Amino acid sequence: MSKDNNTSNKPDVIAYFIKQKDETDKPLWIKVGVGWEHKDQEGFNLLLNNLGQDISLTVRKNTPKPD
Repeated sequence: MSKDNNTSNKPDVIAYFIKQKDETDKPLWIKVGVGWEHKDQEGFNLLLNNLGQDISLTVRKNTPKPD
């Protein structure tokens, strides 16, 4: 998923909300955002859309801090 040689702005991941309709129906997958992997591959920048509001998040790997 690294974008080292990729100049495209195409997202690396897509975020979905999965809504269960009925017990008999397949769930509905609703696209709610996209994400791009950091160059150091230690996290993602996410852009989520909720009711017309764009929300930016940064997600990083949980690494222990030295004592």
